[in-house]
Amino acid sequence: MVTVNLDKIFNPQTVAIIGASDAEGSVGFAIVKNFTSLGYSGKVFFVNIRKPEILGVKTYPSVIDIPETVDLAMIATPAKTVPEVIEECGKAQVKGVIIVSAGFKETGPEGKALEEKIQQIAKKYGIRVVGPNCIGVIRPRNSLNATFVDKMPKPGNVAFISQSGALGSAILDWAIHENIGFSNFVSVGSMIDVDFGDLIDYFGTDPKTKSILMYVEGITQARKFMSAARHFARTKPIIVVKSGKFSESAKAAASHTGSLSGEDDIYDAAFKRAGVVRVEEIADLFNAAEVLGTQPLPKGKRLAIITNAGGPGVMATDALIARGGELAMLSQKTMDVLNGLLPPFWSHGNPIDVLGDAKVERYRAAVEACLNDENIDGILIVFTQQAVSEAVEIANGIVELVRNKAYQNKTILTSFMGFGAVQEANSILNANNIPTYSTPEQAIKTYMYMYNYQRNVELLYETPEELPVYASPPKRPIMVILRNAALENREVLTEYEAKNVLKYYNFPVLKTAVANNVDEAVAYAKQMGFPVVLKILSPQIVHKSDAGGVILNVHSATEVRQAFETLIQRATAYNPDVQIIGVTVQPMVEKKGYEVIIGGKTDPLFGPVILFGMGGVGVELFKDYSIGLPPLNTTLILRMMEETKIYRQLKGYRQAPPVNIKRLEETMLLFSQLLVDYPQIKEIDINPLLINEKEACILDARIVIEKDKVCKKFEPHEHLVISPYPKKYELLWTLKNGQEVLLRPIKPEDEPLWLEMFQSFSEEAIRYRFFQLIKDTPHEVRVRYCNIDYDREIAIVAEILEAGKKKLLGVSRLSIEPDGKSGEIAFIISDYWQGLGLGTKMVDYTLDIAKEMGVENVYAIMLPDNYRALSLTKKMGFYLEYLSDGTVKGILDLKQEDLEVCPQPQPSLKETKMQQTKDLKEKSDALQAHPEVASA
Repeated sequence: MVTVNLDKIFNPQTVAIIGASDAEGSVGFAIVKNFTSLGYSGKVFFVNIRKPEILGVKTYPSVIDIPETVDLAMIATPAKTVPEVIEECGKAQVKGVIIVSAGFKETGPEGKALEEKIQQIAKKYGIRVVGPNCIGVIRPRNSLNATFVDKMPKPGNVAFISQSGALGSAILDWAIHENIGFSNFVSVGSMIDVDFGDLIDYFGTDPKTKSILMYVEGITQARKFMSAARHFARTKPIIVVKSGKFSESAKAAASHTGSLSGEDDIYDAAFKRAGVVRVEEIADLFNAAEVLGTQPLPKGKRLAIITNAGGPGVMATDALIARGGELAMLSQKTMDVLNGLLPPFWSHGNPIDVLGDAKVERYRAAVEACLNDENIDGILIVFTQQAVSEAVEIANGIVELVRNKAYQNKTILTSFMGFGAVQEANSILNANNIPTYSTPEQAIKTYMYMYNYQRNVELLYETPEELPVYASPPKRPIMVILRNAALENREVLTEYEAKNVLKYYNFPVLKTAVANNVDEAVAYAKQMGFPVVLKILSPQIVHKSDAGGVILNVHSATEVRQAFETLIQRATAYNPDVQIIGVTVQPMVEKKGYEVIIGGKTDPLFGPVILFGMGGVGVELFKDYSIGLPPLNTTLILRMMEETKIYRQLKGYRQAPPVNIKRLEETMLLFSQLLVDYPQIKEIDINPLLINEKEACILDARIVIEKDKVCKKFEPHEHLVISPYPKKYELLWTLKNGQEVLLRPIKPEDEPLWLEMFQSFSEEAIRYRFFQLIKDTPHEVRVRYCNIDYDREIAIVAEILEAGKKKLLGVSRLSIEPDGKSGEIAFIISDYWQGLGLGTKMVDYTLDIAKEMGVENVYAIMLPDNYRALSLTKKMGFYLEYLSDGTVKGILDLKQEDLEVCPQPQPSLKETKMQQTKDLKEKSDALQAHPEVASA
């Protein structure tokens, strides 16, 4: 449903207060007072079953009795009465409801059952529900205060969404005190319907909202949230403070990945992938929103610190390094400039200490030098009040300097510390959109939030490299392995089973054989060549090292026999009830290279997650890892690697050569595809994966399955929160000239091919498609067309292979509206390839996909002289409507195509006029035959 009927909640013309009261101190009275005394201009009706009037206004016993259709119902009645009230709202055609009542799932099973009943009724009638157990919503620009809190902040450009009612109320107090305005304020409560994803979608299209701030305790529908956040984070900052960082209820896990990747780590990974910036404190939300709205994003983490006191400079440096930032290395040119302008005793480095007697000229010189230094991404100006300091003059000097457009491409933050004259200086800076903070540490924190936001958004814009990795393994043999384990009531696959699963995906698995007895172990060892490794093979022994279940460097048949017996003894000593299958034998690999771990687990909210980091036996000791969400591509994989310390070694450290990063990327791509393909996998470790400058080799693997899911039928990719490339839509088709093309969804990796195609379009084709002439498309625009969310958009391209080179011939794109039921189609075919039936086929295929995705209505906007497009859409059954803005809108009702009875044909204009003439003649004849009817 997403944004369907949310206007009824945020822009209602008529409101019913159900549970209205005139008893001071009651919730019902507080709501009545807000609607009657704060300037709301719509109609308000009171519903109360006991009182005929409230505050001199007539009441109604039920919402059904109200003589007008109600947009929004505010419900403030006891929890047990709410389902019946919702039923009455449905019958009265109310489409928006806010339930402020408490007493639902927070009270136990009985309250949970009430919520479920409300959900069923609301779904039946198409009612959107905010709450229950919430404060409500406020929209200051409409003077709408649909809450029981008697506070109205000023209109602003920030939407604030809070999962905590009490915290929301406190923030309203604080915002009013700090003169902060809101475009919207929402207390979401238990989110039985309207949730974070819906509200991001709604406020994302609100022109009055420039940024979205959220206090989050827990997300409910992760896929909806991720889709909405990824869609709008490019254009509107989404800033989140998430409580509950440290969960004390973590269960014991059967894999290293399971024990390492906690709930908060996964939220972090999800926020990064969605382009959301996460902050630590409530105040940080507003600090970040302010600076993101007034300052350019930093291009990097290299910061210059200008200060008139050494202590604050050192504190700022500590805070910067602790948060992952870098002190900028001043260029030689900057050093020369500063040496010529500053006293001899300046710090001669960064932080730039301009000394305690610095006045405006010295500050100005230092700031200007840093603005001209390409090694510097951002500047923090620190000022402390001293005997000869001139805070106001320095502030005015900074403002005058940064007004120069040439200097407006770098982030500038200030920290004027203290009170008195400093407060006036801060007012001057703030009035000129230069953020100021009471301490350097606060400024540093905000700068790094900005940098992280820039990095997250950049990730949405980066074009991944296409690697030749084709993971289309035979599915049946893998499912046989999983089913056999489930039939034996096992969750943990044996090492041999786990490695066999990986082999089907062409992972670089070390050759491994299972020996059920000592003679088989000797035979396999001789076949592989000494030295070898023997490992115990038992479903009950997951971490073999803990049981002494691994023996390395076995050099002879005699040693094999000894090792075999030793492993059996150790296993039975470790667990007397252990079931021993035998041992595995594998070649002893010289550990030349680095050991890394690639792991995965299924999170109950975000589905499968992927872990990468330092591997080996110390994986849980060093805890050097990063987390990502599948599906991965090369860009995302590289970002995951960069977040670990081991990556510095993998790139080449000191005299050691760099490892084969491409091979590692390919392995992680395969791993991502494995988790996309098999929702039955609960936890998986590849540890260690040995990687060096030439090759990669998996030495050990562990897979834990969900037994209950092994025989369950899954819809494709329902376990993922990010929709992967829909390979099922790939289709081979033959042009009229006999050439074969591949129709397929567009991919992020297609950006170079898309640009080449765009450059082949004629000016006329570009004008028809984009309604204007476009000479160039920057990277940010190209990425928007190629890197799409397949839940919201589908773009089918036609790919042909000519002389061994791929080429795109055209695109047919469907953009789905937030309601999920309607969408816009647009299409363009390269001029050379027109007239071969390609446009007709691509549009037809896109419409087939639209129906499969549940879209009911499709429209196309075209120029009136684009005769080919008009003819094509008409041929497809579109009804054409000529609009007042000079465009033509084609409308197609896909629902009608599924009707068993064809709709009645619409009469032509000529037929309509003929029928009207006939009707008039018949009426005239009847009046002549019965004049008494005429007189009557």
